[in-house]
Amino acid sequence: MKIDAIENGYVIDHIPAGKGMEVYKILNLGRLSCQVAIITNAKSQKNNIKDIIKINSLIDLDLDVIAYVAPQATVNIIKNSERVEKRTLSLPTQLNNIIKCPNPRCICNNEPIDHIFKLTDNNGTYRCLYCETKSK
Repeated sequence: MKIDAIENGYVIDHIPAGKGMEVYKILNLGRLSCQVAIITNAKSQKNNIKDIIKINSLIDLDLDVIAYVAPQATVNIIKNSERVEKRTLSLPTQLNNIIKCPNPRCICNNEPIDHIFKLTDNNGTYRCLYCETKSK
């Protein structure tokens, strides 16, 4: 298997095995016209196996979305085929329009307003700002 090196773009590394496609979908990477490579079940010294996503373009990347799905992931920024920055992620304190409230009676499901979730503990629990229903 040969995957070209990234010239300018991102390498999202240390994604837990099996979460790579979820990151791909939630970031809507399928709409991009640049090269995107998803590597699943790659060997990892740290976690045994991991997923990796390579994006060969410097797009606007929502780090909060990545941190929500895979908080242990790292994001490497590549410019001129060299890593210029490595970012570690942490759970965002608030998520806007990333997840939908599971409560069908919640105001955000019945009115044209944003779906806002707040981080409520250190275990990654998010609750709806309006009805306090826990996200799934």
